[in-house]
Amino acid sequence: MMKIANSMKPREVEHRAAEALQGLFERSPEIELVDAVFEPRIDPGHPVDILASFSAFGRCHRVACEVRSNGQPSHVRNAILSVRDYVAHLDFNAAPMVSAPFLSERSRALCVESGVGYLDLHGNAFLQVPGILIDVSVPGEPPAERRDLKSLFRPKAARILRVMLRDPERAWRVAELAGAAGASLGHVSNVHRALLDREWAERRRGGVVLSNPDSALDAWRAAYRPPDGDLKRLYTSLHGAALEDAARAVFSLRPKHGSLAFASFSAARWIAPYGRTGAEYFYADQEGAARIAGALRASGVDRGGNVNVRIPKDQDVLADVIEPAPGIICTNPVQTYLDLSFAGERGVESADHLRRKVLSWRA
Repeated sequence: MMKIANSMKPREVEHRAAEALQGLFERSPEIELVDAVFEPRIDPGHPVDILASFSAFGRCHRVACEVRSNGQPSHVRNAILSVRDYVAHLDFNAAPMVSAPFLSERSRALCVESGVGYLDLHGNAFLQVPGILIDVSVPGEPPAERRDLKSLFRPKAARILRVMLRDPERAWRVAELAGAAGASLGHVSNVHRALLDREWAERRRGGVVLSNPDSALDAWRAAYRPPDGDLKRLYTSLHGAALEDAARAVFSLRPKHGSLAFASFSAARWIAPYGRTGAEYFYADQEGAARIAGALRASGVDRGGNVNVRIPKDQDVLADVIEPAPGIICTNPVQTYLDLSFAGERGVESADHLRRKVLSWRA
């Protein structure tokens, strides 16, 4: 089951946020820290979690900070509304701020656009009050955040995403998507929640829509690694048109057992032609790999092969294929795009071409 929630309890997050805010003041040369008071939530009816006071250059400043355990955009957007409403009704000036264990780049941008400061436990911070500007950016993401994102692209969740990417404008109810993706209701609900948190999806009449497919695909590309499994490198004396013809003929055998599909550059040749390579690429199960080796008269080599067959532990990439021409089976465009993106400079160029041709959803 994919894990999408922060493991810290709300009170722990508030305590660590207060410590981080005080530490930020102490490290900032712009601030002549005379006193800092960190008060807990004043009233259950008020949204603010921390009210901090400090003095600098002879002036007193206050910061009202709303703390969230989840720093994804949808949660931050609500926190911004809450803390801005809170400070608007105070009888003294206070700079609004939002804090979370980690704030994504989009979440930080939302704060700045709304005139709200931010602070996360990774070290990112922004605060602007009269005479003072604190702007700290820490590269990378904490391990927990990377694990959380990768869980969204693991095989079972990836199966759900591939279905949604086929038609991002379609509104999916949980049961419908579970049936289409062959996934459990719980897993679909978790994926929906993760997409909604990141504002890659939104609820509309009829279900959840993948409203920002480009951002979802960008993140998947950045986190992508080829499926676990064996990679067989084979060599055949066939080359050029003869190799292409033999590779295509593999699909005409239609045996009772064994699955295979063109992948990477070979799949792109049928989906969105960009250039030729001197090799063929396949996904296959064990029986399919044997068929490929036999049909292409290929044998295993340590290096210098011109036939690459990946045998994935998880067979989802072979269950979710397309037929761009009669009798030709290829990995779906999303999988093909991801594999090309991982295949060096020439692969990246081919991936970008494929995306422009068949994975372009921008208005």
